[in-house]
Amino acid sequence: MREYSPLALTLLAPAARVAEPMAPGRVTLDDPAFSVMTDLREVSAATTRPEESIDAAHAQMIRRAVRLLFVLDPGGSVTGVITATDLLGEKPVRFMQDRGVSHAEILVEDIMTPASMLEALPLVDIAQMRVGHIVATLKKVGRKHLMVAEDGGRRVRGLFSASQIARQLGVELQTFEVAKSFAEVEAALVR
Repeated sequence: MREYSPLALTLLAPAARVAEPMAPGRVTLDDPAFSVMTDLREVSAATTRPEESIDAAHAQMIRRAVRLLFVLDPGGSVTGVITATDLLGEKPVRFMQDRGVSHAEILVEDIMTPASMLEALPLVDIAQMRVGHIVATLKKVGRKHLMVAEDGGRRVRGLFSASQIARQLGVELQTFEVAKSFAEVEAALVR
């Protein structure tokens, strides 16, 4: 068996503080796509269960400061996703009207996007991509999130968030979301 020597210890300084997480750094459209990806090997995924109420899911989003939750079955497999847009948009209203239920009775599984409809970018492709490619893809598909998968789509490895990318690019979130063209995003970056 290999032997390891103990490390030297030091006393904490008076009034020592706990380190705060670093904010994601500024990027440009030409930076590597990985610079704006949330790597789920480094950050734990925000999750919920299909049988949770949408109110509980919303509270979880607020606690975690996220706008997307992965919906997991008891075995830990992804059964879908639910977003803040799902929770705060017209999906719950339509569901209440169609089913004659109250808001408190709506479950995550009632309005989530099922796994069978989820698409992801292959991790191997991301290595060659730039932030601009991710922005263009988000715009083309009209989404606020893109998943990144590895192992032939059997594992979700990362997530791209339009709001995080906007913060890292330094553009106003509203300008980013309502931009009609890639040129408008670039123009906002020049300002």
